[in-house]
Amino acid sequence: MNISLDKINLLTLNVGYAVHNADWNWKNVQSPFSRIYLVTEGSARIVMNNKKYVLTPNHLYIIPANIVHDYECDGHFCHYYLHVYEEREYDTSLFEKFDFPFEVDAREEDLFLMKRICALLPDQALPGSNPSLYDNRKTFLDDIRRLKHHDIANRIEIRGINLVFLSRFMFNVKDKQMMQDERIMKVIDYVHEHIYDIITIDQLADISCLSRGYMVGLFKQKVGMSPLQYINKLKIEKAQLILLTSNMQVKNIAYVLGFNDYSYFNRLFKKTTGFSPLSYKKLNAL
Repeated sequence: MNISLDKINLLTLNVGYAVHNADWNWKNVQSPFSRIYLVTEGSARIVMNNKKYVLTPNHLYIIPANIVHDYECDGHFCHYYLHVYEEREYDTSLFEKFDFPFEVDAREEDLFLMKRICALLPDQALPGSNPSLYDNRKTFLDDIRRLKHHDIANRIEIRGINLVFLSRFMFNVKDKQMMQDERIMKVIDYVHEHIYDIITIDQLADISCLSRGYMVGLFKQKVGMSPLQYINKLKIEKAQLILLTSNMQVKNIAYVLGFNDYSYFNRLFKKTTGFSPLSYKKLNAL
């Protein structure tokens, strides 16, 4: 497992304690940040990747960024939540490098750490459990801006707590590079480093030193999708983030991400997210 700690920059967007009574029921939730939960009482369920998981006390759970999931709750349920945004530009995400376990046992000190980060960031609790109340452009920018105005001592402690919670899951991650051909990892790294460029399958075949057909087949076998699907997935995720964090016009976003055909970009965005870029921008401009 080879990764530089200097490249791990987790920003805390939201942290707090939530008490629910059959009112934590939301469908098709998807965000540019990751969620960590520490359950203290009761139980609930999360549906993700066509699987249903039960959340129980004294366990930590993680939902990586951009994963579509549902919440189900039909009784009493209490948990701490920690929303962290992995700030990066070109580097491959931690969640691209590793397969994270969804659930791990919580340690005794984890409850103290959750209470401590809540005390450090009392103004970053969620206004409610409905994702539409906090998962939008204005709130996203406000949370990042507010965090960066904290004094350096608090920011260091907050970063340390984030890394501690991340470490709980890192004990049990599987290095995707160990499961994949090194040539395919070179392709994946290239896609991340050139996400703003036009990327062709022939370029990727050259990088992998494989024939075009063999590279495409091997990539699909190892990654679970074709190289083109993977490129488009990352570009649309980047487009969503740009729409959340800037005032750039949609046509310009398509252009900077290497789409010469604006209509194709619109169709691809809607197919991936369920919304047109303009609708997505308006929906998240609340």
